[in-house]
Amino acid sequence: MVTEQEVEAVGRTLVDPQQPLQARFRALFTLRGLGGPGAITWISQAFGDDSALLKHELAYCLGQMQDSRAIPVLLDVLRDTRQEPMVRHEAGEALGAIGNPEVLEVLKQYSTDPVIEVAETCQLAVRRLEWLQQHSGEPAVAGPYLSVDPAPPAEERDVGRLREVLLDEGQPLFDRYRAMFALRDTGGEEAALALAEGLRCGGALFRHEIGYVLGQLQHEAAVPQLAATLARPTESPMVRHECAEALGAIARPACLAALRAHAADPERVVRESCEVALDMYDYETGPAFQYADGLEQLRTAPA
Repeated sequence: MVTEQEVEAVGRTLVDPQQPLQARFRALFTLRGLGGPGAITWISQAFGDDSALLKHELAYCLGQMQDSRAIPVLLDVLRDTRQEPMVRHEAGEALGAIGNPEVLEVLKQYSTDPVIEVAETCQLAVRRLEWLQQHSGEPAVAGPYLSVDPAPPAEERDVGRLREVLLDEGQPLFDRYRAMFALRDTGGEEAALALAEGLRCGGALFRHEIGYVLGQLQHEAAVPQLAATLARPTESPMVRHECAEALGAIARPACLAALRAHAADPERVVRESCEVALDMYDYETGPAFQYADGLEQLRTAPA
């Protein structure tokens, strides 16, 4: 049983800018796992931070929690043009993930946002909500991953055909995302290499989602393409950051070299992503039972 005092202690770690970023991330994912109004309140408080990476992850976690009580703060973040584009984009995606149709009109409004990543995200979220409405009452198909994705996986399972849709820039973005998540769910080297080809096509939003999916898939075959994209200074920071986090999740020796090479990157979101990814690498290669260890740290701390 988790007490209110424990939720508060984890929340205080999250909102404390003096804490190491890795500790704040672990506190965030602990709160995501705990859920409830207290966790949402603490996560919401951290949107005043100056780290775009942290705020991006706050929005991601609120979406994954699928609790409608998070809708007001996510709407505020989406509307706030002072927030970084990658933060506003993630707020839009989170609103789609929660799945409440009450936000449809706002998402349609921001589907023409001047920031292309925000506009495309809201277009995808609208399509997801409409898809959910069209398929309401149908049993949800549980895939191998626990994430709430911005599009349902395509029913096609032939890797070659899915690759064609994924890389065809004439196809609707929603359909390319459906192919992306179907490739992830199919798994294996051929699927990983098909996904990795997506790092060289489409817009920044599409490429950043490819990086995220490759991190979920955790297949070593994608490491060279992920490392090359991280190393490309002309690439969008939101793409490079997802590639860094994917390398941390895959956690092979070649990943470690790439992350260390960019641990002092001039781009803050990339630098911080490498810092968090190196912590994830330690978790993936170490004996710890879970990454979201905020409660464990709390309960084992000296009195």
